[in-house]
Amino acid sequence: MTTAGHPPARPAPASVPEPAPTADQATKDAMSNATTVSPAHSASTASTLITNIAALVTNDPSLGDNSPLGLVQDAAVAIEGDRVVWTGDQSKAPATDNRVDAGGRAVVPGFVDSHSHLVFAGDRTQEFNARMSGRSYSAGGIRTTVAATRAASDAELEANVTRYLREALHQGTTTFETKSGYGLTVEDEARALRVAAAHTDEVTYLGAHIVAPEFAEDPAGYVALVTGEMLDACAPYARWIDVFCEKGAFDGDQARAILTAGKAKGLHPRVHANQLSYGPGVQLAVELDAASADHCTHLTDADVDALANSRTVATLLPGAEFSTRAEWPDARRLLDAGATVALSTDCNPGSSFTSSVPFCVALAVRDMGMTPDEALWSATAGGAAALRRTDIGRIAPGAYADLTLLDAPSHVHLAYRPGVPLVSGVWRRGERVL
Repeated sequence: MTTAGHPPARPAPASVPEPAPTADQATKDAMSNATTVSPAHSASTASTLITNIAALVTNDPSLGDNSPLGLVQDAAVAIEGDRVVWTGDQSKAPATDNRVDAGGRAVVPGFVDSHSHLVFAGDRTQEFNARMSGRSYSAGGIRTTVAATRAASDAELEANVTRYLREALHQGTTTFETKSGYGLTVEDEARALRVAAAHTDEVTYLGAHIVAPEFAEDPAGYVALVTGEMLDACAPYARWIDVFCEKGAFDGDQARAILTAGKAKGLHPRVHANQLSYGPGVQLAVELDAASADHCTHLTDADVDALANSRTVATLLPGAEFSTRAEWPDARRLLDAGATVALSTDCNPGSSFTSSVPFCVALAVRDMGMTPDEALWSATAGGAAALRRTDIGRIAPGAYADLTLLDAPSHVHLAYRPGVPLVSGVWRRGERVL
């Protein structure tokens, strides 16, 4: 769960639920497997009541109109402590001394950004400008950021993470995952994860982002480092392990060795899969029960079928396609097949320098074949599923009270009014933070 300045106690690497038989079941679990509110924490003792909500998205069909969004009109939400304890028609709302008037606006779950790269230094403006201007550019891409990150102090990395988290919070993000991957030495990967772990429980070890420059002629040696000394140093700070399974990065055998070593240390897999070309990433993700296969731009029918019949979430990152003018992922194809889809920012300095989930929602609706309802669900409950969480991404009794108030009467405005700063209030774990 995201914190800003006051991190929660770090849990041990989280255990992962038993596999569900189908993606449909994973979706159902992410939407409806809430903690039951005990009598001692009933709605009658709610400490905050948000009322006069024009349209409330709960992501629980049983609480609203039986759609996946569980939409409730003329609604209210009761919060006690850090949890939601009641939702429903405002005419039936429990009494409380602390009432907040939503002013006829929409309320949606806080966005769950399940894929980002926030621990970095430096800038790649020239690279982006050249790409958008149709000019060739010979700078080092990820390696440019690696050099800048290695040279940065801990305080500089901390300041950057804090800045981008503030940006994300102002755009409604209440939970985020972030990765290492711009250090590529034992010391720099470990310190990146220490910085990240001060802000979120959803920390991912990505020593296998690319082969470190020092190992350019010895990729096998770098894989040995990533699965050995570097893993030992990084595992205490992380919940997840990731690998960029792609031509020019790590092949299927290397990726399997890296992820398997991480699992042995208690880290659960995520995979950068099938972004630039067809490849083994998606199939490997499903084989290893990865929580997510991320990017999923180039998919065979077998890849789509594998995702649809597993609990591995297809996390789509439209900011990357926007920033590189690459082919858009086909969200419609995945959804129609029954796969669970998440939307995330992929915030990073090279290929998707945005912290705005609403922007990604608008892109997904405009260019990836998603409806406004599907895009919002994927950016909230879908992101929660990609993190194997059922306590976020929903506004339902037992879930954390993570809510985003929109300056609009409907969530559809996220796509209808792209680029407009619609977030006018944010609650995180029951506290109004914006």
